Amino acid sequence: MALYCAISNEVPEVPVVSPYSGAVFERRIIEKYIIENGVDPISGKELRIEDLIEIKTPAIVKPKPPSATSIPATLKSMQDEWDALMLHTFTQRQQLQTARQELSHALYQHDAACRVIARLTKEVTAAREALATLKPQAGIVAPQPAHAVESAAGAGGAVPVGMSSEVVSRLQERATALTQERKRRGRTVPEGLVAPDLIRSFLTLASHPGLHSASVPGILALDINPSDHSRLLTGGNDRNATVFNKDTEQVVAILKGHSKKVTRVIYHPDEDTVITASPDHTIRVWNVPTSQTTVLLRSHDGPVTGLSLHPTGDYVLSTSTDQHWAFSDIRTGALLTKVSDASGVSLTTAQFHPDGLIFGTGTENSQVKIWDLKEQSNVANFPGHLGPVTSISFSENGYYLATAAEDACVKLWDLRKLKNFKTIQLEEGYAIKELCFDQSGTYLAIAGTDVRVYLCRQWQELKVFNEHTASATGVRFGKNAQYLASTSMDRTLKLYGIGLE
Repeated sequence: MALYCAISNEVPEVPVVSPYSGAVFERRIIEKYIIENGVDPISGKELRIEDLIEIKTPAIVKPKPPSATSIPATLKSMQDEWDALMLHTFTQRQQLQTARQELSHALYQHDAACRVIARLTKEVTAAREALATLKPQAGIVAPQPAHAVESAAGAGGAVPVGMSSEVVSRLQERATALTQERKRRGRTVPEGLVAPDLIRSFLTLASHPGLHSASVPGILALDINPSDHSRLLTGGNDRNATVFNKDTEQVVAILKGHSKKVTRVIYHPDEDTVITASPDHTIRVWNVPTSQTTVLLRSHDGPVTGLSLHPTGDYVLSTSTDQHWAFSDIRTGALLTKVSDASGVSLTTAQFHPDGLIFGTGTENSQVKIWDLKEQSNVANFPGHLGPVTSISFSENGYYLATAAEDACVKLWDLRKLKNFKTIQLEEGYAIKELCFDQSGTYLAIAGTDVRVYLCRQWQELKVFNEHTASATGVRFGKNAQYLASTSMDRTLKLYGIGLE
């Protein structure tokens, strides 16, 4: 096996080996290097000429010393120049490698510094936004009761003021009017309702990814303005709620104030007002034109998990992991009543019946419970699910309740007979996030691993939308089911409808 000099990469005439690095060198080259540097060129340790170990090779008869003017002398001179060049080249290679390492280290430090600067800038911006949100509220007259609730919460929890006879009378009057209206309407299909065959032909009309922050992706909640179906409301992982006009494709308002993600949103049917809830234990009532909080509710001691607006438009129902449901006045900010679930488990979701006198809640231990609002009592329970209840939805006809849990199935309940009459079993592992009936009770939409639409009564699957690249979190029907909207953890709001011919 041939030996090669570690400096010149040539076969050495007089090979020697360094005891510190084990590398082989040409004696004359390494001696020159040691004289100049005093260290092993490979390991960098101190090295003397006498430390070199000569490698025994077959003896070669040396020619007589050449004269200074002979060709051999010229060759010897060129050899010396070559050796010097090799030494210089080797040194340059070492210096280049060192420079590369130092540059790489400097670049890593620069990148880390940029990340720290970006994080600090983001924190400063968030602090300024929070301060800007708090300052305008100090001059608003309407939310003063909400501040009183907030101060009470700080002292150990908001104190329920009770449901007065005036409130109970208002609830009863509204329920009576809605019941009579429903009876008068009967089973008549609303004029302009989209037919099932057209639902089957729905296409993706638009996809909007820019409503919430890209750095904290995910839209968690969705609602549509019942009186202006061009306006949609979303709640995001970025702690903001966004009002969006689908016709103009413009953001109408960005509502900033929650300190954690926004998980529940409601668009008021009669006013330019929205309601949001968050795991930061608060519920906020917003004025959309000013993008300001008008009432701040602190009705719970834990993350708010469910939110539903009463048909009067004056009260909101909320549930929480604190094992209570609360009924609050969104005009004054007063907590009217707060009731504990006797089972001692977290509540996961809530929705009012269309008449407003009863409502349903879901629990962490798979129970669906029906409550009487006036009596503040649990009047019926629907067992059968095998995991935490994720969503419930009452049909507009007042007879059906759809429920979903982490068991990949949707159960339909008849409220007149208090029994389960239909179970839609989905694929194993299907994660259901939300259920929603359309305004006529003709269709049921499911948001989860994908988005699906079913025809009620026959419970026939009409359409499956797989356009989202992550789990769908919200779904709503437009007026007369003319379009369908869905949100997802992929940061997009998608709109489905009849495509243009």
